[in-house]
Amino acid sequence: MAFFTRFCKKTSVFLALLFACTYVFAASHLQIKSAELTQHEDFYNLDANIDVRFDKDIEEAINKGVPLSFLVEFQIVSPVKYWFDDEIITQTQSVVLSYHALSRQYLVTRGEHQVSFETLSEATKELGNLKDWNVVEKSLIEKGEPYKVALLIRLDKTKLPKAIQVDTLATEKWSLVSEKFEWAFKEQK
Repeated sequence: MAFFTRFCKKTSVFLALLFACTYVFAASHLQIKSAELTQHEDFYNLDANIDVRFDKDIEEAINKGVPLSFLVEFQIVSPVKYWFDDEIITQTQSVVLSYHALSRQYLVTRGEHQVSFETLSEATKELGNLKDWNVVEKSLIEKGEPYKVALLIRLDKTKLPKAIQVDTLATEKWSLVSEKFEWAFKEQK
């Protein structure tokens, strides 16, 4: 009897962990994996890798034609002791993921640039692949000075259809926001 009780306890703990992991991997999320500034002529460009995952309900909404608009927010500040940080620049870029039913293509739109894909997984990879975004002029960055850089991506719920906007008030499912990704930056002398 004691063996059976221990076996049941271990099995129930294992099953609880299994279901918890399944829930975590099934949930939607945005996670910034890496980001860096690279120098190109008169600008610093931002390159970032973002892990984008959607749960089945959001995938279903996309497949029914609901476009998802994401805002990528970038900021550079100069830290000041005993005072608020001095904002150098803040940039925002809109990226839209949508499904075109007639062509059966997923579309990722950044400004005027649009790319089409046959599968949603290919489109989400493109959504999370940020390359060569001109974020700051070199003239705004002083050599040898330390700066704090931050990057964030979030779903712009104001661009969702009104029926879904009402649903976002009752559930966290549509609250897709990454954690702020921060790093230190200093241009070499």
